[in-house]
Amino acid sequence: MNNLLPAWPQLLAFLISSFVLAVTPGPCVLYIVTRSLLQGRRFGLASVAGVALGNLGNVLGASIGLAALFTVSSFAFVIIKYAGALYLVYLGIQALRTPQTEIEPVDRKPAHLWQIFRDGFIVALLNPKTAVFFASFLPQFMSTGAVPILQSITLGSLFVALAAVTDTTYALASGAVAPALARALGVRAFGRYLIGGTFIGLGVFTAFSGSFSGK
Repeated sequence: MNNLLPAWPQLLAFLISSFVLAVTPGPCVLYIVTRSLLQGRRFGLASVAGVALGNLGNVLGASIGLAALFTVSSFAFVIIKYAGALYLVYLGIQALRTPQTEIEPVDRKPAHLWQIFRDGFIVALLNPKTAVFFASFLPQFMSTGAVPILQSITLGSLFVALAAVTDTTYALASGAVAPALARALGVRAFGRYLIGGTFIGLGVFTAFSGSFSGK
């Protein structure tokens, strides 16, 4: 395992850089915060788990050369990028069409938690910029002393784990505010519009954004 990690000074630089990048708000963080605020802590944590698994999928994709494909094939990048953007817009439209009672914090059915986990996974996985990011960021901390693909997976998994911790903090903090928010005048009436508008806005942002910025 030690051969798969860089020397301590370089590892420390990796951890600090990863932490800064992990706490930087991006589409996935906003997705988690929105779910937590409007639907409560459990939904936020389900989103964290889904996003983490999706990010791990991007780590594996980058490690086996998927990111290299995106780099040389703008068509492949655009297809995946717009698929992710369309899925976000789809989530927004579904939220707008969902009856008010189904998005309130009191609704905690396991089936609904599974759907939130699934949506978080797809949102994270269908972001090719994340795979490209891993392909460009991780090699800066790799050495020639171990198998590159194993080093990439190890470092990428460390990043995903650290991001899951920071995302969990976002979810818990937002979830703590959720009950008070739910009691506020008019929040329940406009909750689905806030969720729907946020996801549609994220889809549009993802479609027209350029380089990777935040998770």
